[in-house]
Amino acid sequence: MQRLILTALLASLGAPSLQAGDWCYQSQFSCDHQCNVPDKWTNANSVCGGSYQSPINVVTKKAVKDSRLTAFQFDNYQQIFRGTIKNNGHSVQVDVPHLSIISGGGLTTSYKAVQFHLHWGSNGGPGSEHTIDGEQYPMELHIVHMKHHYTDLTTALADPEGVAVLGFFYERSNSANRKYEPLVNSLRSVKAADGNASLQPISLAQLIPPEKNLTSFYRYKGSLTTPGCTESVVWTLFESPIPLSAGQLRAFSELQFHDGKPMVGDLQAGAAPQRPAGVSLRGRRRPDQQRRLPCGRRSGGFRPVSALLGCTIALLHPKNSASLHSTTLVCSIPVHGCRGDCVLGRSPVPHGLPLQHK
Repeated sequence: MQRLILTALLASLGAPSLQAGDWCYQSQFSCDHQCNVPDKWTNANSVCGGSYQSPINVVTKKAVKDSRLTAFQFDNYQQIFRGTIKNNGHSVQVDVPHLSIISGGGLTTSYKAVQFHLHWGSNGGPGSEHTIDGEQYPMELHIVHMKHHYTDLTTALADPEGVAVLGFFYERSNSANRKYEPLVNSLRSVKAADGNASLQPISLAQLIPPEKNLTSFYRYKGSLTTPGCTESVVWTLFESPIPLSAGQLRAFSELQFHDGKPMVGDLQAGAAPQRPAGVSLRGRRRPDQQRRLPCGRRSGGFRPVSALLGCTIALLHPKNSASLHSTTLVCSIPVHGCRGDCVLGRSPVPHGLPLQHK
């Protein structure tokens, strides 16, 4: 009996403690750093198990056209500002002056921009949080807005529709996007977590596609994509992607998490379970032009942790077959944990949600 107690005591001393608020992405989990990965985020905040969680997989065939989704009005998006870019330990974020306003787009009121941040994969590989028909893009931009009469995000998040996030996808191009040079060039100054630096003059307009290309989008009611997962977000996902070169995409992978690991896979792609919320659509439906590669022909598949079960299915767009990394879907079952005393956990790949499309 004494031997059994001693063994248990030594095991407890050797195992890292897991705090309820210690959340992380799957790419950060190890036996030396046991943290709450996305499917355990309810340990960090019970709201993360709610019915209206983000991100989701948009199933375009189930998107419902909604005439209430009018075109967006972007005011002061051309405004040049000098912001501060910071590595907050789980993404790179830029706070913006509360001067840029969005309205229209089916929103009930106007919203002012607060900050923007991004989510990306490894060296330009799949990295978007939201997916479209299972298609995962290399990176995703979130421009966060709050209702115009609020003065801080905490107050806005107490309102069921207090926050509006515009989501944009990226695709790999053969040439660099010069408009992104101020942002990309500043990344080397914030490589380590908690690093911050002055950003060269920039505008929100130069980061997104031309306004004429922003007439087709998806809308759904969701949440923040990190704990506390507050379900107070009106999401808009635009179909028109933003081009970046392979080198520009790789630059984001040089950033580091708080634990010093490369900041890759800072996402929980399409992780929300089935839920009743629908998606609306504005614009034309995407043509059904994907083709499936045989299982086993892996082409830059997303592997957020070292241990994966199953195989990878790639989706290709014939018109853009060069951007293979941006069109890869993992149907594998990710396993977080390691051999020994760590408990293995499995997360089934979601089947997607009905959406509204304009």
